[in-house]
Amino acid sequence: MASSVVLASWMVLLSGLVMAISTTKVEAARAFFVFGDSLVDNGNNNYLATTARADSPPYGIDTPSRRPTGRFSNGKNIPDFISDALGSEPILPYLSPELKGDRLLVGANFASAGIGILNDTGIQFVNIIRMYKQLKYFEQYQTRLADLVEYDEAQRIVNDALVLITVGGNDFVNNYYLVPFSPRSRQFRLPDYVRYLISEYRKLLMRLYDLGARKVLVTGTGPLGCVPAELAMRSPSGFITSQIACCGQGPYNGLGLCTVISNLCPNRDLYAFWDAFHPTERANGIIVDMILRGSTDYMSPMNLSTLLALDTMTMT
Repeated sequence: MASSVVLASWMVLLSGLVMAISTTKVEAARAFFVFGDSLVDNGNNNYLATTARADSPPYGIDTPSRRPTGRFSNGKNIPDFISDALGSEPILPYLSPELKGDRLLVGANFASAGIGILNDTGIQFVNIIRMYKQLKYFEQYQTRLADLVEYDEAQRIVNDALVLITVGGNDFVNNYYLVPFSPRSRQFRLPDYVRYLISEYRKLLMRLYDLGARKVLVTGTGPLGCVPAELAMRSPSGFITSQIACCGQGPYNGLGLCTVISNLCPNRDLYAFWDAFHPTERANGIIVDMILRGSTDYMSPMNLSTLLALDTMTMT
């Protein structure tokens, strides 16, 4: 499978809740909120007692500090590139003690590696921020924001903000396929399970709307059968850089965790996948470029730049 196909399938369905911001950079940066799993977690799990963490080398090897940041990548992740496009500084994890004062105005990242749409997804990771708790934290954030700028201004900031939600992959990977004889795989045939997940996802989106979100970017799960962890389960051959993880071990570097003793590719820019499940920094940049400028083959009903430009027109 060509790397462009692999990457394009990480693209998004843009919710019909909205009108949006500018072209590639907005003149006045607005708040940005992120919900979801390890594809968008930027460090919340660093503050939790869980095995679902990216706080050890070689994670973060291509950041300016060359140190792990809690992102499941060699460098930037999807929210980082979107923050760049919005013309704002990267948002902080909600659990970061640095998220206070004026930093609240930029937004917050509530995502937590290992979680899914369903509350029983990721039970093996024990202490993670499940979606219901992420939404509780969003309520808590708004109270803190109102204390800073008063209630009406806090509501305006939330209503005008861009919201990204990326969740669902773990409901298949960790709650259906890779767990032998999982309760969900015994409870549902796959088509029924998909319908059930969609119905539960809808509830999450409606709750986000109730909490004031009006500009919501909803991503798809991607081609799960093409991630290195799945390929390693099925075949020892056919290695190409869109299928082999940069960091890992075993077939496709798709077995186990990315650690200091793992195989590590010398040039991360040649690889679509950083580890068994997560894109490299370069792949994340390509994904966001598609989010910003992609055709309706990948973005529905429109790409983010168009959405943002329409919002700018309605506000002038």
